Amino acid sequence: MANHKILVIDDSMVIRRTVKDMLPPGKFEVVEAKDGLLGMELIHSCNPHLIMLDFFLPKMSGWEVYQEIQKDPRLKAIPLLLMSGRKDEVTDKIPEPFEFFSFLEKPFDQKQLIQGIRDSMEKSKKLAQFVVDSTPSETTTLGGGVSNAEIEQLKAKVANLESEVTQLKKQVNQLVTFIKKKLQ
Repeated sequence: MANHKILVIDDSMVIRRTVKDMLPPGKFEVVEAKDGLLGMELIHSCNPHLIMLDFFLPKMSGWEVYQEIQKDPRLKAIPLLLMSGRKDEVTDKIPEPFEFFSFLEKPFDQKQLIQGIRDSMEKSKKLAQFVVDSTPSETTTLGGGVSNAEIEQLKAKVANLESEVTQLKKQVNQLVTFIKKKLQ
């Protein structure tokens, strides 16, 4: 049974299948969306552990999906791997360095995919730590209406996410070992 759910939002069936084929069987459940609108629905309904998002999509562009993700702290906490064959058009809208998500240029090979997944998990962890570090430690309700109890709940959620990221890292390391053995 798959331990982690990866949502691949890409209008190319070839890319979606390639990702599925490059991941070790049984370790990951790959959920597919062929456009941005379906992708947003699945982000909310399937609770993915990682989102792979093409930047250029029909119905709702990857840029629009990205903006929606950025508005919601719960969605923003999900590791994000943005994909495109036209990096310059991505950097026109989102300047480098990409601090809290990773970028994977198409076409990609298995090694690049695995590295992109690792990088996105690391950057997601960095974002979670940034949120925890920037949280005020006052004993009163904050100006935004967030109480210390809510902050503590969020910290617990972040710790839980960090634990999941650690587990996912272990699986990625197993994947890399598996790939290396296959390539020998």
